[in-house]
Amino acid sequence: MNAPRPSPEDAPDTAPDIRGWRHWPSHAALGLMWLLHFLPLTLLAPLGRGVGALLWLAGRSRRRIALRNLALCLPELSPAERLALAREHFALLGRSLLERSLLWHASPERLRRLIHIEGNIHLAQTSDRPVMWLTPHFLALDVAGVATQVHQGKVGCSIYQAQSNPVFDAAMRRARLRFGLAQIHARGEGVLPVMRAIRRGTPFFNLPDMDFGLKDAAFVPFMGVSSATLLTPSKMAHKLDMVVQPVIADILPGGQGYRVHFMPPLAGFPTADALADTAHLNEWIAAQVRLRPAQYLWVHRRFKTRPDGQPPLY
Repeated sequence: MNAPRPSPEDAPDTAPDIRGWRHWPSHAALGLMWLLHFLPLTLLAPLGRGVGALLWLAGRSRRRIALRNLALCLPELSPAERLALAREHFALLGRSLLERSLLWHASPERLRRLIHIEGNIHLAQTSDRPVMWLTPHFLALDVAGVATQVHQGKVGCSIYQAQSNPVFDAAMRRARLRFGLAQIHARGEGVLPVMRAIRRGTPFFNLPDMDFGLKDAAFVPFMGVSSATLLTPSKMAHKLDMVVQPVIADILPGGQGYRVHFMPPLAGFPTADALADTAHLNEWIAAQVRLRPAQYLWVHRRFKTRPDGQPPLY
């Protein structure tokens, strides 16, 4: 199934003014990101782990969130094991932040050398039904989006959470659109632009596992904890008769790069029962988390929305 290139109608008409002296620290940080992409990954990776160690020391709030999430989701681990896991998570978080410089600035040729593909990356090109790439929040999430562009030249669309810093928001948009093979829509735009893109044959990156409150969501268990979970993946896939292919990217040790797993489509998904589908999806994500626990996004308050009468968990 061939999809058209992004059209001008998919781009926003206006953008905030990001010039002026008050934005110079953000521009300086972006300049540093540009410089970092010249480093070999064998140097960038340990540098990122060092940044992660600093984040562990300085980021008290996020450290507490990560440890709380691990206690809730992996109670079978001892406190010492959860502490070690959280420290490794922050080391990989530091890597993911610094190595974003590669995703934003490295050449397609270099990215193809660093990103190793496992599975059927061409499903969206050969399927006679629209494809949903189901991509949970692992730390190398953005690598999956880059992989579809540099390895197969495939247009894809996604919804993104606008950043509070307008300079970083503009830089992120520019980076994700730099190959001319992506369409991104801010969450505030709603789903209609995405639905139109899917009907035109564009594969859709769906990120199903964050807490956005109870709008279009329900409380569904995730790793033993009742969590506000979007019903949208099931409802959208069912409405549009989509094939749902999970995609997970791993950060590999040292300078080895990344491995992106394009997995077989989920069997028996979707159905007409969105709640049952979402429970099944959470179970599937939990199994993937247990395979690579340090790489899941534990610093997100996944359980901030609570059922009526239940106390907050953070």
